[in-house]
Amino acid sequence: MIDAKDREIIEVLQSGLPLVPEPFAQVAETLGLDEDTLMYRLADMKSRGVIRRIAAAPNHFKLGMTSNGMTVWDVEDDRVAELGAQIGALPFVTHCYERPRALPDWPYNLFAMVHGSDGQEVEEKRAEISVILGDAYRANDILYSTRILKKTGLRLKKKG
Repeated sequence: MIDAKDREIIEVLQSGLPLVPEPFAQVAETLGLDEDTLMYRLADMKSRGVIRRIAAAPNHFKLGMTSNGMTVWDVEDDRVAELGAQIGALPFVTHCYERPRALPDWPYNLFAMVHGSDGQEVEEKRAEISVILGDAYRANDILYSTRILKKTGLRLKKKG
């Protein structure tokens, strides 16, 4: 359950953070709060499961990263968490996660999204990942994006 102030915070944030040096201070001011109170309320909503996270959702195409590939890996089950954490920490991996295999057609259990200015750059990054995974992976592939999808965050229904 959220109160009126939580709703107001979400309504202000759902269109994105302002692009200023101290975005939370500006949001707090807009809401008539001090920044500490805003941060406390956000942490509270997160702990209650109202929100999951606040994160950047960049448009990679506008940033010049026009080649995007989801690298998929068949990694030893007993090492996937450890290796996934290493892969996810790479500066060029935007998200990395484990998924169950769908055998016999889909043996992959580790996914890592990489972006580059062209296919060669993406392939070079995939090669870097393969070095880290070493002999812990048996197979891999890459699924290239063919279009960009609109990214949106939390949206509240209009009251009324």
